[in-house]
Amino acid sequence: MPTYAAPGVYVEEVPSAQKVLTAAATAIAAFVGFTSKSPEDDPSDPEGLKPRLVTSWTQFEELYGGYAEGCMLPIAVRGYFDNGGTIAYIARVPHTAPSGQPSQLALPAADRALGSPLELTSVAPDANISVVVEVADAGADADDGPNPFNLSVVEAGKTVESFENLTLSPGDHNVETVVNASSTRLKVKVNLDQSVDLSSMIDVMKPGTYSLEQAPPTPVPVSGRRFAGSESARTGINGLAIADDVTMVIVPDLVTAATKPDKTVDLNLWKAVQTSLITHCEQHGNRMAILDAPPGMNPQTMKDWRSSVAMYDSPFAALYYPWIKVENPLATNGSDGEVLVPPSGHIAGVWARVDETRGVWKAPANETIAGTLDVEYPVTKAEQSLLNPVGINCIRPFGTRGIRIWGGRTLSSDTDWRYLNVRRLFNMVETTILDGTQWAVFEPNDVKLWEGVKRTLNGFLTGLWRDGALFGTSADQAFYVKCDAETNPPQSIDEGKLVVEVGIAPVKPAEFVIFRISQQKQVA
Repeated sequence: MPTYAAPGVYVEEVPSAQKVLTAAATAIAAFVGFTSKSPEDDPSDPEGLKPRLVTSWTQFEELYGGYAEGCMLPIAVRGYFDNGGTIAYIARVPHTAPSGQPSQLALPAADRALGSPLELTSVAPDANISVVVEVADAGADADDGPNPFNLSVVEAGKTVESFENLTLSPGDHNVETVVNASSTRLKVKVNLDQSVDLSSMIDVMKPGTYSLEQAPPTPVPVSGRRFAGSESARTGINGLAIADDVTMVIVPDLVTAATKPDKTVDLNLWKAVQTSLITHCEQHGNRMAILDAPPGMNPQTMKDWRSSVAMYDSPFAALYYPWIKVENPLATNGSDGEVLVPPSGHIAGVWARVDETRGVWKAPANETIAGTLDVEYPVTKAEQSLLNPVGINCIRPFGTRGIRIWGGRTLSSDTDWRYLNVRRLFNMVETTILDGTQWAVFEPNDVKLWEGVKRTLNGFLTGLWRDGALFGTSADQAFYVKCDAETNPPQSIDEGKLVVEVGIAPVKPAEFVIFRISQQKQVA
């Protein structure tokens, strides 16, 4: 308490005895996989391997490029944003190596009839450089021959070499002679038909900025360890440890890495990567793994693989089958306009949409998937009766009702955690309590603290009950919070512990809706 010595009026601010808890975010996805390029704006991460936050498809394109052959991640990210996702982390996994070939470019002429009079080749392999062509004294008299031009080499946004008053004609200012004699980054070759009379021209070179084209990178195999990554190096799945707010993790490019040269799928690699993903989610406790079924499986082989090969048992993972067809963003004239893709990215978007419109306690099922044209295998009701009990969530077409997610289970054998919405609700509640009660650390462990914690939690859980997240006709039926001398005996207090018991009754989805109908007979 402050000490008052002089007479007067004093104002004291008294902290509230009840803190307010704000529900933790539930719809933040993380994608691990392949991209067409890496971000170039972080010198400390030249390969762009650390998780980066993106909030729109446009931002993703700027950082990681758009669609590319051999990359499922861009399609998954687009499906996520199209279905209602708003925030995502991208953890890039390198799947190509530099070609080792020099970058090249043919510079255009001012007159199209001359074609490309100058060929450029980088001295270093895979160089990322540009050239700026400026024509000097534009509009000079044609009798003096073509205007000379200047050539500048730009690297990392800075001009590193400049050559002035160059020409294509033989002599001391010939571009090939001057540049090749002194440049450490560029070699040039004049590629001009000898029959062309340059003396009648004013300009030969076309001004502008041109980037040398790098040779296509060489694909390299990606192992399960590369997907798993390293927490200390901030790479791969484990690198997502720095993204505390992630709640969903997706690895859509698993199919790219697991596909063998004979087009079969390496199911051992498939299981290894998904096991690493599940382990990561279990260790962090606030995120779910959205798993894709292997492609090309019918319902029977899918059930066999799930039960006899994969054998996952975790409340922090959900498995979806079958794959979906979407518009092929890389289709050209004469090529197939549809492509089969893993559904996980689109599913994550649906989860985000349901969280926003209904709440995390609503099962993300019986929801349409935007952008889906068809499914790889149309699952019947009888076939789903084999898949649903083992935790395989089916995606099924329903005619005019669209293509819908028709399952909301985890991969847990524990009936307490059978449903996705229950596990995700607990994730949210636990994270909210963990983050929102940090103020209690090092406070005096007495009745005043106990009552303050109880008021804070009661206020938060009452709000959840009113929103429909908890089961019960009254708040007393929906939850309880116990923090008193019974949960905090003297021994516990001496050990520096504050123990609070919280019990909640989550709502569970009506997975089977049954109407019992009988014939009513009229009694005379």
